[in-house]
Amino acid sequence: MNHNNTVYNATISFSITVYVYLACAFRYGSDDLDVIGLSFRRDIWVKRVQVYPATENPTKTPMLESLLKKTGDQGCPFAFQMPTDLPCSVSLQPGPGDSGKACGVDFEIKAFIANEADNPDEVIDKKDTCRLMIRKIQFAPANNKAGPKAELSKQFMMSDKPVHLEISIEKECYYHGDPITVKVKINNETNKTVKKIKVSVEQLTSVVLYCSDTYTKEVCSQEFAETVNANSTLDKSFQIIPLLSNNKEKRGLAVDGRLKDEDTNLASTTLSQGDKEMQGIIISYKVKVNLLVSSGGLLGGLTGSDVTAEVPLTLMSPKPAGECSILHIIVI
Repeated sequence: MNHNNTVYNATISFSITVYVYLACAFRYGSDDLDVIGLSFRRDIWVKRVQVYPATENPTKTPMLESLLKKTGDQGCPFAFQMPTDLPCSVSLQPGPGDSGKACGVDFEIKAFIANEADNPDEVIDKKDTCRLMIRKIQFAPANNKAGPKAELSKQFMMSDKPVHLEISIEKECYYHGDPITVKVKINNETNKTVKKIKVSVEQLTSVVLYCSDTYTKEVCSQEFAETVNANSTLDKSFQIIPLLSNNKEKRGLAVDGRLKDEDTNLASTTLSQGDKEMQGIIISYKVKVNLLVSSGGLLGGLTGSDVTAEVPLTLMSPKPAGECSILHIIVI
C-alpha cells in the first residue's frame, strides 16, 4: 500500500532537516500513565523518511499533483510502502466502567523538525512535532467463493444409530450488516428428539506479540424452536445478522478502527497477505450450529446432549468504488 503525503512549511529554513515517521503499534494504557510516560506501547513496524531536504522523488498521482498546486514550490511529497504482513487498525471495546485508552492496533504519522540529521533516537520537542492518526483497512476480495460446509455424526448412549448434522453457508465472504444464511440438514436416526436449534456467530481475537492468546466472543445468537423427532429429517435454512449495535456493552469485542468513528463495524476478518507471521491483533469468525438433543421421558432433561458443528466465516467491508489504496495528506 502506498501512502503519498505532502509536507508544507512557508517559513522553512535551509539549515534544518524534516522527517516523517509512519508507525504501526500495539497499545494499551490509561491516559494517566501516558502523561508520565508509562503507557504500554510496542511498535510492530516503524519507517522513517527524510522529507526536507528531499532525498527521493515519489511517483506523483493526480491527487498528489492537485495538492502540490495548492502548496506551491515549498510542498515536499513523500511516500511509504507498507509491508503486506502488517495488521489492520483494530480496537478492543472497553467495558461500561472502563476508562482510558482502549487496547488496539493503530497507525500514526508523525512529522518533526530534527536537530540532529542522523540520530533516529533524538528526543524531539512536542512543539516541533505534528501527529496524525490513520486507519489501515482491508476490504473484501473481489471474487467470492462458495461457502464452506461441515458435517458430523454423533452416537448417543442407549441408541444404536447416530444423528447426522450437516451445515453450510452460501458464500465464503459476507459484508457487514448482510444477513447470513445457514443451511442445516439433520438426519436423526436415534431414538432421541432434537428439541431446538441454536445458530450463532463467534468472533475470535488473537493477540500475537511475544506469545499468542485467543479470546472468543459471541456476537450473534438465535434459537429456533425446530423439533426433529426420532427417525426423521430436517432440511432448512436460517438467517442471522451479526451487528456491532447489538454488542455495544461487550467488553473486549474487536471493532474496526477507533471506537468513536461513525463508520465503525465489528472488526473485519484478517486476511494474510505475506509469508511472515502477522503480529498485533488477528481477527477471525465462525458460524456454529448447536442441536439440543433430549431422549424424552422422565429423564429427558437429565440425559440431553448437544451436537455442534461449525464453519469459518469471512466478515468484511466491500471495496469502495474508485481509488482507495492511496492516502493523500497535507501536514502544515
